Amino acid sequence: MLSIAETQKLWQPLAHRLVIPRDEASYQQLVEWLDQLIDEVGEDEQHPLASLMDILGILIENYENEHIPELQG
Repeated sequence: MLSIAETQKLWQPLAHRLVIPRDEASYQQLVEWLDQLIDEVGEDEQHPLASLMDILGILIENYENEHIPELQG
């Protein structure tokens, strides 16, 4: 387990990008980031960034469920 100091050091470079989207702009940033990751990772579930893709997918899906009702049909 990482110490708080180690976690803080590793988190800082990502903190401004890995956010819960609260508006269209932050949602679009996550979608673009996920698209880039999909291009890199593809279907490789063993890729080091595969779990990041999962997290982004959940954040995006939650935003869409709350803010884009036409996608729920």
